[in-house]
Amino acid sequence: MPARRTVLLAALAAPSLARAEGLAALFPTRPLRIIVPAVAAGGADTATRILLPRMAAELGQSIVADNRPGGSGNLANEILAQSPPDGHTLQMGTIGNLAVNPLIQRNLAVDPVRDFTHIGLSVQVTNLLVAPADRPWRKVEELVAAAKARPGTLAYGSSGVGSAGHLAGALLDQVAGTECIHVPYRGGGQLITDIISGKVDFAFATAATTLEHVETGRLRALAVPSAQRSALVPQVPTMAETGLPGYSVLNWYALVAPRGLPPAITARLNAALGAALADAEAQRKLAAQGIEPLPSTPEEATRFMTAEVAKWREVVAAARIGQG
Repeated sequence: MPARRTVLLAALAAPSLARAEGLAALFPTRPLRIIVPAVAAGGADTATRILLPRMAAELGQSIVADNRPGGSGNLANEILAQSPPDGHTLQMGTIGNLAVNPLIQRNLAVDPVRDFTHIGLSVQVTNLLVAPADRPWRKVEELVAAAKARPGTLAYGSSGVGSAGHLAGALLDQVAGTECIHVPYRGGGQLITDIISGKVDFAFATAATTLEHVETGRLRALAVPSAQRSALVPQVPTMAETGLPGYSVLNWYALVAPRGLPPAITARLNAALGAALADAEAQRKLAAQGIEPLPSTPEEATRFMTAEVAKWREVVAAARIGQG
């Protein structure tokens, strides 16, 4: 009986499998849309638009970027989850809406790890720990000492609750034993204006938005929060080098699709993404924005995202982010 049932189930599944394989062989049959959970000209938008031309060439169809910044990226998640799993609607998600939002917001309709097909990691964005030029500290150690001397007074800005910049500040408090005030902004533009004017004491912000001001002396770069020094600013030490071993915050983006995407289409999209990330012209444009390729297989992307959720769950809980 078990053997006969197995044969019957296989026979029933065969038409569906054949249909999926047939659709994959024809993919793509029309232009693609990549949802970006951020405003135009932001980091995720910039990276997506740099990669689109080579991806489109690889797939033989045009691709449009669709900016949907609402709800800290949750709107983009909901749109993607409700889209058919045929590969024509994708999302260039961020660490915030793919890994952190479910940890800090209750009753979300979408779980990005469970409800999405993970096509591959895309890029990592170089962040800098910067301070206004009029602040006295020139090293992370001096900033930490000042924060410890005045608990609850130094303020750091970020591009929003749950962003990489927010997580970096929360992790600094926990690793260094400081108590700083988080000031969230709606994007990076006003944040940079306010840190240059000294309205906040420091920030972990993208190199694309800060490097020009570091070079002109309006901001001072103290460290990079990544595990290794950045080729973009090789003279700037890592946080670990400044006496905070193990400190690392990676600001990453990943390409995802609705759950149930046929494996053959997933593989095709992963190959197109990989070709775009390996393209010399795309790499040049990414590097100019402080963005580095972070290619992966679909399986590696799933493992990475799962590990990121586990890592930040502890930090979010300790910092009581999203709990008032």
